[in-house]
Amino acid sequence: QVQLVESGGGFVQAGGSLRLSCVASGRSFNNYAMGWFRQAPGKEREFVASITWGGASTVNLDSLKGRFTISRDNAKNTVYLQMNDLKPEDTAVYYCHQPAFPLSTVVDTPTPRGYWGQGTQVTVSS
Repeated sequence: QVQLVESGGGFVQAGGSLRLSCVASGRSFNNYAMGWFRQAPGKEREFVASITWGGASTVNLDSLKGRFTISRDNAKNTVYLQMNDLKPEDTAVYYCHQPAFPLSTVVDTPTPRGYWGQGTQVTVSS
């Protein structure tokens, strides 16, 4: 049974930083890409960033590039999202995602097939 458990969310002032973590269990982490998505109140879930099984990363949105970094530690079955210079518009629930199939990429649609964590709230005050 696949489980994804996020942590690291919280309340931070604009300009601050947070690092989200997602620990995966249930199948061979090394064979799967991982992704982060977020959903703000009243908005559709959106793709934030992904990283392939080999470590190649992608960050969505020009507004996130240079501020958000995704990384993974295969020895710890963990994917991270480092978020710097946070802005109020980054406020959302952040979800960890693992695609349904090994050696496949994260699809940047709002709800791609696969597994999801329970989400962690990030709130950025102005």
